[in-house]
Amino acid sequence: MIDSHCHLEQKDFNPDRDEVIESWKGTLDAVVTSCAHPRDFGLTVEIVKKHKGFVFATFGLHPEYIKEISKKEKKEYLEKIKQHKDITLAIGEIGLDYHWVKEEDWREKQKLLFREMLAFAKDLGKPVVIHSRDSTEDCIKILEEEKPKKVLMHLYGSREYLERVKGNGWFISIGPLIARSKNHKKIARDFPIERILLETDSPWFGNGERGTPLNIKVAAEKIAKVKDMTTDNVMKQCGENTKGFFGIEC
Repeated sequence: MIDSHCHLEQKDFNPDRDEVIESWKGTLDAVVTSCAHPRDFGLTVEIVKKHKGFVFATFGLHPEYIKEISKKEKKEYLEKIKQHKDITLAIGEIGLDYHWVKEEDWREKQKLLFREMLAFAKDLGKPVVIHSRDSTEDCIKILEEEKPKKVLMHLYGSREYLERVKGNGWFISIGPLIARSKNHKKIARDFPIERILLETDSPWFGNGERGTPLNIKVAAEKIAKVKDMTTDNVMKQCGENTKGFFGIEC
């Protein structure tokens, strides 16, 4: 079992980060943590080095932070990622977020940043992990124009554009939200199992609890039900998908 997307650098894990990561090693094969802000770079690198071969990382700029990251900070961050290319599985999460960013001028700046990050990923020869909250149509349009190496649509939830995602050969990841969302159940039903990854987006879980990568089993169970598969087979196939997408050896 592999959690393809979580956020181990978040403060929710500060009290017992190393202890809980160690506790997952008996159940999970690997965990992919996503660093989405320059301030979290150092801690993310530290976590990956401390748990080498179990915790892997992607590095990106979350579109929600468009208003607070200066050009200087962005430039320095991208240089750090270049210097740590060997531990960077992918560039992400990157994309567009129209839920938290309402102003049209800032949305346009998000688009420019998105294209810049896609070009950066292409230069490094890395896949991309995409955040597309309330912005799927624009995200897909830009991705189709920029043509990145490989695309993972993180926590994908737009059935309206599912055929385009499928037709483009992209991957999607599904999290525990599927347990309470008919929409996500239908997406899982209609998308090829060979291109689905499991994720948790931990520590966020949606019920007041701290989520952990162990919650991928919740997603696997629901996917198994809608696809008439066993949970074990779902976890095995999605794990192989994750290894293939990111190039993980574990």
